[in-house]
Amino acid sequence: MHARIIHAVDDVPATGWNACVSDDAPYFRHEFLNALEQTRCVCKDTGWDPRHVVLSDSGKADDIMAVAPAYLKYHSYGEYVFDWAWANAYHRYGYEYYPKLLIAAPFTPVTGPRMLVRAGADQTRGRQKLVDAIKQCAHENDASSIHWLFTTAEDNAVLNKNEFMQRVGNQFHWRNENYSNFDAYLQEFSSAKRKKIRRERRRVQEQGVEFKWITGDALDEKHWRVFYQFYRSTIEMRGAMPYLSLDFFMQLGKRMPDKCLLALARQNEQYIAGAYFLIGSQTLYGRYWGAAHWVQDLHFETCYYQAIDYCIAHGLQRFEAGAQGEHKLNRGLLPTPTYSAHWLKHPEFSDAIANFLERERTDIDEYQAVLANHSPFKKTT
Repeated sequence: MHARIIHAVDDVPATGWNACVSDDAPYFRHEFLNALEQTRCVCKDTGWDPRHVVLSDSGKADDIMAVAPAYLKYHSYGEYVFDWAWANAYHRYGYEYYPKLLIAAPFTPVTGPRMLVRAGADQTRGRQKLVDAIKQCAHENDASSIHWLFTTAEDNAVLNKNEFMQRVGNQFHWRNENYSNFDAYLQEFSSAKRKKIRRERRRVQEQGVEFKWITGDALDEKHWRVFYQFYRSTIEMRGAMPYLSLDFFMQLGKRMPDKCLLALARQNEQYIAGAYFLIGSQTLYGRYWGAAHWVQDLHFETCYYQAIDYCIAHGLQRFEAGAQGEHKLNRGLLPTPTYSAHWLKHPEFSDAIANFLERERTDIDEYQAVLANHSPFKKTT
């Protein structure tokens, strides 16, 4: 297999790239990554310098066997696997932590294959060749380290053999047990938890709030403009950085509308809140939300209950609601381990971080055990 590094996903045909991408991973489609790059949400100036790895048998642009979306990073924003302490330790000892090499979906903390090998190709050989090419890329760019984020078991098996250190995290995911409707889902809850959720949903309805799901050809410019106001309001309220532009959302709506879902809330004939989701073949991915003003329990309804309703209605098997959030547990999203893999060039720092990861994993295991004891479901579920 021939390996080459491209500096823009648009340097290869969309059909060849997408042939390597799972139907359940819309965040790795050529259209998604290209929209990020062309709107300059992802570029060297924003600290995300593309170094995508492409494997082929012939070396020709239209002959693609495997890909890995990779970026030289000059900071650690937008990753959701936090290594600021590692960077600070490097700095204190006079070493440069950046640039580092990151294999991930920008601003998208969801688990899925990071070694994207086309169906029918040699999966084992393809994954190993991608790892080899990533290592070479890190060497050529003098990267301090390599980080594969939100990896799968198949990815981890290859990375472990290549001396990458595994890191464990936690998210909250919902699973569809073939529920016929939301009320059937609530029957699995303990009585007190079930009553609480019904009360939360009722409060929203009593305040005259109605919801509309918008996807596909029904999405138009006015919907994105409305949602973007909500997105920016949440960013500003948290004092955070607006990674994404209105132009990005507009491009996404044009290039892959069937993969985008907006849940917009209306009150008194006005849109007052909204949430944006990505639709996979089996999974709904929750991404961003915002509101024009506070309405009691509106956040839970917009971000979680509407998403679960949508999954049940459309036969989706999972709902991943993004990073962090213990409040998700009471809504039936259960603790789920996430994984990443790391290699650091400096041997002493590598040893120190290996020790840290071992201790951290024990803490995560204990944390998940505590969470499991607070499940909202009946003990027999």
